[in-house]
Amino acid sequence: MKASWHKHRLDFRFTAITSRDSLTFKDTYYIKVWDEQSPEMTGIGEAGLFRGLSYDDRPDYESLLTRVCSDIDMYTASTDGLAEYPSIRFGVETALRDLAGGGVHRLFDTPWSNGRGAITINGLIWMGDRETMRSRIETKLAEGFGCIKVKIGGIDFGQELELLAYLRSLAPDIEIRIDANGAFRPDEALGRLDRLAKIGIHSIEQPVRQGQWDEMARICADSPIAIALDEELIGINDNDTRRRMLDSVKPDYIILKPTLTGGFEASDAWITLAAERGIGWWATSALESNIGLNAIAQWVSAHDTIIPQGLGTGQLYQNNIASPLVLSGDRLRYDTEKDWGKI
Repeated sequence: MKASWHKHRLDFRFTAITSRDSLTFKDTYYIKVWDEQSPEMTGIGEAGLFRGLSYDDRPDYESLLTRVCSDIDMYTASTDGLAEYPSIRFGVETALRDLAGGGVHRLFDTPWSNGRGAITINGLIWMGDRETMRSRIETKLAEGFGCIKVKIGGIDFGQELELLAYLRSLAPDIEIRIDANGAFRPDEALGRLDRLAKIGIHSIEQPVRQGQWDEMARICADSPIAIALDEELIGINDNDTRRRMLDSVKPDYIILKPTLTGGFEASDAWITLAAERGIGWWATSALESNIGLNAIAQWVSAHDTIIPQGLGTGQLYQNNIASPLVLSGDRLRYDTEKDWGKI
């Protein structure tokens, strides 16, 4: 087995603002694998390093990619040896799955990946000034989304409450999720959650920053809104620690981002442990290109879940890879008549 990698810069269509950063581009890495006996057939995976967030964000990341590609035979049977490098593990895992499936980007043989059915997704409202966010809310509602996720923590909390109340006034029955990206202080979180609850919020992702298990447990116990853990899962790469965290914090939901949690096998382990504890889940892409997004969507389609997923990032970039992924309203489909673009 042989492997190589190359870097690709994805350019945003707009400045993407989170509580951590403002982004105009994102670098990602494609891993290609092939058998020396059949070099014309290749598998492609995406190592979507998320700077400042990925557990394997390190200065020698590209050198590490080179080493992994040189030693690819070590990981063909199991990618467990890459547990400390979640984004690379995800890229290798998807590339190997793609190759095993004939190199046509069909990683899971499901009705969805064969062009039947659709995955319901949430609409995503990025941070911005008040008028920009109002406009984005109106656009998502016009597009037919039944579940909208709003990123908060970037402007004054009072203005964010007004925006959420505005959204609720326009769509009384819509499901509203919010993502704080750890923006609240522990001492203010419950007070803010009480105010948010009056608007009718389905759930909030990561109200306080990760690593504060005791504080998060207190918030989960007393919050009037369901709590979903997101960044809290990053860097937890073994089942013993996963169990301890879930048993300590007791969240309502976990958010699975395979690029950040270490691929499908690791994400499936989280699902199993969560199910044993009555904890729900959904998946979210982590700013991957269509290569990674397709892999995550196919993995989701292999699970029996109907909750809206966070897979609407395919339209973020000006120079994304052309793909069979088609978004119509809040339904993501795989159109088998469409071709993949050059990678």
